[in-house]
Amino acid sequence: MCGINGFSWSDVKLVREMNDAIRHRGPDDEDIYVDENVSLGHVRLAIIDLSPKGHQPMRYEKDGREIWIVYNGEVYNFMELRKELEERGYTFNSNTDTEVILAAYLEWGFDCIKKFNGMWAFAIYDKGKNLLFLSRDRFGIKPLYYYYDGQNIIFSSEIKAILEHNIERKPNDSVIFDFLYYNLLDHTEDTFFEGIKRLMPGHSAVFDLTTRKLKTFKYYELREQVKLKTVITENPAVFRDIFKKAVQRRLIADVPVGSCLSGGLDSSSIVCMMREINKNLEIKTFSLVFPGFKLDESKYQESVVRECNVKRYTTTFTVGDILRDIDDLVYSQEEPFFTLSIYGQYRVMKLAKEHGMKVLLDGQGSDEILGGYHHFFEYYFAELFRSFRWIKLISEIIAYYKTYKSWSPISNMIFYLSPKFVKRLLWKRRFPYLADDFVERYKDRGSKEPQWGAKSLKEALILAETYYSLPHLLRFEDKNSMRWSIESRVPFCDHELVEYVLSLPAEAKIDKGITKKILREALRGILPEDIRTRTSKIGFATPDEDILRTEVGYTFAKSIIESNSF
Repeated sequence: MCGINGFSWSDVKLVREMNDAIRHRGPDDEDIYVDENVSLGHVRLAIIDLSPKGHQPMRYEKDGREIWIVYNGEVYNFMELRKELEERGYTFNSNTDTEVILAAYLEWGFDCIKKFNGMWAFAIYDKGKNLLFLSRDRFGIKPLYYYYDGQNIIFSSEIKAILEHNIERKPNDSVIFDFLYYNLLDHTEDTFFEGIKRLMPGHSAVFDLTTRKLKTFKYYELREQVKLKTVITENPAVFRDIFKKAVQRRLIADVPVGSCLSGGLDSSSIVCMMREINKNLEIKTFSLVFPGFKLDESKYQESVVRECNVKRYTTTFTVGDILRDIDDLVYSQEEPFFTLSIYGQYRVMKLAKEHGMKVLLDGQGSDEILGGYHHFFEYYFAELFRSFRWIKLISEIIAYYKTYKSWSPISNMIFYLSPKFVKRLLWKRRFPYLADDFVERYKDRGSKEPQWGAKSLKEALILAETYYSLPHLLRFEDKNSMRWSIESRVPFCDHELVEYVLSLPAEAKIDKGITKKILREALRGILPEDIRTRTSKIGFATPDEDILRTEVGYTFAKSIIESNSF
């Protein structure tokens, strides 16, 4: 895991300044490669093959073709690919996945990424073809930003390194609008900085150093992959096997691997599967606690500790901690976020750093494929209504009420069944604090509410995975973990697991008022029962209101709202 930088001309000093800006991503090593065409920079967090052979930028040559790479990520199936490439005549000098990516590019060209199982953002400089090939993993676990002015390209793992260049720092009002009005983040290639874009998940780009033209293209379409699956009914044993492999792949490392542990179903499943895979593995877990608050999940965390015999480290925070760290948190995240749960995650990653960890597993991505958020009930109910399964609908509504003592999914189901103009009218009433001219200027610029048109739970889950939920959560995860030089791995984003689960019928995810049905059934006997059967959904929440209602918190918020810039 690392940080990468580069641009399409020669400047040793500038590429080193970019490296300095993101050194937190790779404190173990640093170097650059510069010729008359490109400048490439790399900072390394050593995880696999800790020797100098893993040094980047890395060069590979075969049959007179010379290529270079700067790479951030992990390709978990690199040993299988290496064996296949060795049979095709390729040789290797290291035990890194980096070198395998280079050989794979020489063998399969731009399509090499279709063979990878993992997370990545990389730039390959093909000297013979005089081009830069950039690519980002299927779901955007690893970030890649770029600035293209029609003549040159600048790219980096983080925006702050691009801002080392002499480019105008200008806010992107249309993105600000989407955030304030639609609650959308990271849903488009545009960032909050005008002119700075993100390479979208499942996309690659080619910059021709001769013509100076940039072409981006999509190599992965989740919707199409799900259509190709022929799964008819769920099978907990099959799910358990695929999930086990997803976790097992993410244990590949030459350093200790720990895990986040919130006490929820997702992180607990990962920790318990880690123990199932290796009975003797030393597992360290890192948790956020709020003793005395209703959001505290300590009892569930302790249940996993007893069941799996793991070492648990905890952290918490006060409003004083927030005020101390807020500037660093904003600098780390670079773009806005919704709640203080992002700070909670920041603290957990800091805790892991303090205890010498370099790799953590985390449960990000489970809710999006397994229907873990309660708003998915609304889509499921609407799907049952549209398909005239009204008896099933009534039984599901009753089951939901018995479990959660709420009728809210019914009103929201009606919202999703309403005509689009009604949805927009009702939605607008939620934002009286936004100036009318601001709303009118941006509300019709493209379709920003595709989730409103989802006709089934599956459609809603695919949109959550690719558009309105997971992309920004992965950004939060990456920025918080790499701020503290931690590599975060997310088994629930394994593309084989994602495609399998999304191909299952709705009842495999939501049934009788319970979410994540197949996960609960598959991990029977592996998860502690109090976690496997829990229905409360806290989701790494933090007591934001309690904190902001303190005198110090109120004064802090008030000072922002009453400021001239606000």
